[in-house]
Amino acid sequence: MSPLVLVCFALISYAVAAILSYQGRKHEQESLRLAGVISAFGGLFGIIAGVSTIVSGFDTADATAAIGHWFSMDMLSALMVVVISVVTMAASVYSINYLEEYYGKGGWKVNILFNIFAAAMTALVVSANVMVFIVFMEIISLASWLIVTSDGSAKSKKAGLQYFIADHAASFLVVVAFMIVASHANSYQFSAIMHNPVTGTTASLVFLLALVGFGIKAAGIGLHGWLPKAYPIAPSYCSTLISCVMVKIGIYGILKFAILFLGATQLWWGFLVLIFGAVSSVLGVMYALAEHDIKRLLAYHTIENIGIILIGVGVSMIGIASHHPVLALLGLLGGLYHLLNHAVFKGLLCLGSGSIVFRMHTKDMDDMGGLAKTMPKTAAAFLIGTLAICALPPLNGFVSEWFIYQSLFSMGKVGTVANLVFGPFGMVMLAFTGALACMCFVKVYGICFTGAPKTERAANTREVGPAMITATTSLAILCIVLGVCAPWIAPYFSSIASSMLNMAPLTVAHGLTVYPAVADQAILSTPVIAIALALLTLVPAALLYAFRQRRLPRRHQGDPWACGYQYEQRMTVSAASITRPMRNMFGFIYNNRQASLTERFVLPHLSEGGENPTLDSRKVCRFCVIAVVVVVLFVPLISGVSL
Repeated sequence: MSPLVLVCFALISYAVAAILSYQGRKHEQESLRLAGVISAFGGLFGIIAGVSTIVSGFDTADATAAIGHWFSMDMLSALMVVVISVVTMAASVYSINYLEEYYGKGGWKVNILFNIFAAAMTALVVSANVMVFIVFMEIISLASWLIVTSDGSAKSKKAGLQYFIADHAASFLVVVAFMIVASHANSYQFSAIMHNPVTGTTASLVFLLALVGFGIKAAGIGLHGWLPKAYPIAPSYCSTLISCVMVKIGIYGILKFAILFLGATQLWWGFLVLIFGAVSSVLGVMYALAEHDIKRLLAYHTIENIGIILIGVGVSMIGIASHHPVLALLGLLGGLYHLLNHAVFKGLLCLGSGSIVFRMHTKDMDDMGGLAKTMPKTAAAFLIGTLAICALPPLNGFVSEWFIYQSLFSMGKVGTVANLVFGPFGMVMLAFTGALACMCFVKVYGICFTGAPKTERAANTREVGPAMITATTSLAILCIVLGVCAPWIAPYFSSIASSMLNMAPLTVAHGLTVYPAVADQAILSTPVIAIALALLTLVPAALLYAFRQRRLPRRHQGDPWACGYQYEQRMTVSAASITRPMRNMFGFIYNNRQASLTERFVLPHLSEGGENPTLDSRKVCRFCVIAVVVVVLFVPLISGVSL
């Protein structure tokens, strides 16, 4: 069966789930649970379609002739379908219990938007035509905007409008870039654009338009203002798609333009992407450290990991431009591997934080504490996610970052003086990012799950429903599998990267080990590390079990030690106290986080005055109509390119 047929089954499943949510709105409990199951099957169809394409290396370009070249699935599209479908499947299962809080509060509307959102992203990444891409890009924008504003509060409307403006500014830049390359090729077909690329100054202009446009959609640093405001407001299972999947559309667009459409011919393009990624990774995690709101903190970690992916992409572009194919493949392999890994471990953390908020009804970490006792299954899954995002072996985040490190090492050994400078620069920035990420998630896990409950609500929480546990546990298992089984998984990412670079796949694994094309440079065996760590944990576990009778009574006697002072409750470690040294040291960074351009120059013109300004619905509607018309109709119609 053709993978595109399976993708059609996935899209049909999402459509059926959306229709069922609408038709059963008067019986939300039954209809929304059934819709969640059907959406999960849609995700399963997508996973099978993507995996089968990657494993078999099947190219659907010939199969699309029967449907007018509107859709196709190459190896990159297949990977994106897998990324979207894995997170969508987990979020769909999660929604079966999560939407209980939305019964009678418009939960059916949210679920309709969720399914439209997932279907549009899936359709976009298999589109083979500029017009199809633009249409689904707009559907994604509208669905995600409506999700962000679904609770109807003034805060959500303001955040949603800021996102809408930023996203449509990005869409405008992307459409202009598309129109330039389509006009040059005299066709809207992606295949024609790839065979007739623009060159010279025009190519650099197109690259910059695409980088800024898709950079906004990917929430790269400096272009990220919408994400920390929009993500925390949306329902948790929907916001997981925003933070883990929708931002990857930006990465997909950068890859599509920079490598497939333009061929990454200019060396400075790669250095620009590398620097952009490095700065995004460091500043993203630094901003996360200062947050007390667990969902805003995770939003900033999305910026961090988008930066890590872009480091790999930048190295690959440098390898292409400097004619070092091994360097190009290593960078792209690491970036693509991390693209999938981030979706998995960040999906786990987003759903895990959603479970906490579901029970606590607050996003402030200082109101939590001791949740590992009352929510042990969520705590165990969340711990695996924190270890993965901190890139600790043998989990998946470690493997993909290891490949990116190896690409940076390789970059420092070949090419020009610039390579000798920016290779170590990327290594230092990536290492600094990893250290700060560990610090941040020590704070998150320690404040939320360990110690004594800080509030009565935290003490009285209970575990979430089985569907929510199943979703987080499944993603936790996948974090382990993608890490421990890297010797068998990495060769497929090598195949994806080589197909994009039009070169033969390089051998990056042998037996139980992986290596960066040349085993003399480095070698890694995650199965051996996993076995060693499992054996090492047996000794302390046995000792703790043997001496538990004498250890526990001593832990519960006397007051906590407080450096000679009488212990008080306010001495409890807080989210602010852990990161205060960092905030003092880097105050010039934290103190300069001002309002975004949208907040300063656009929102005032769409609001009614007063001490507490509110959005003017007529101005907002007028702006939305104009934006949609310009992005969807005006620019394509004036290009003069025939379909």
